[in-house]
Amino acid sequence: MMATRICGEFEVKMAPQQPGDLAREAGVHRMALDKRYRGDLEAVGKGEMLAAHGAVEGSAGYVAIERVTGTLQGRSGSFVIQHHGIMDRGAPGLSITVVPDTGTDGLEGLAGKMGITVGEGKHYYDFEYTLPDVP
Repeated sequence: MMATRICGEFEVKMAPQQPGDLAREAGVHRMALDKRYRGDLEAVGKGEMLAAHGAVEGSAGYVAIERVTGTLQGRSGSFVIQHHGIMDRGAPGLSITVVPDTGTDGLEGLAGKMGITVGEGKHYYDFEYTLPDVP
C-alpha cells in the first residue's frame, strides 16, 4: 500500500466541560471538541480533550480522542484519532495518530498520522494515510 497525503481546512469549536472530582483536584481541564473537516476529508469530528498547564508560562499538555465520521476521498465511514500535544516553554510538539482497527465501512483498515497548523486565524490539517484497496 502506498501512502496518500491530503491537506485541507477545518473549523473547531471547543466547549469547557466539568471535569471529575479527581481531575479537578489535579488541575486538569476538560473540553468537548466539535470539528468540521473540508477538502478530500469531508467529515465531522467529535471528541474530548484533557489538558493541564505547567507552572512556567507556555508549558502545557493535552490528550484527546476524536471520532471522525464522513468521507475520505469518496470512501465513507468513521475512524478514531488520538491526539498527544506538548507545549514546552512555547515550543510545540504534536502527534495525531489513527487508532488501529477503528476504521468502519469504507475506511476499514485505515492507518495514518495527521498534522495541524494554524495560520491567519484558520486551522489546516495534513493527513498522510494508507487504506486497503477496495476489493
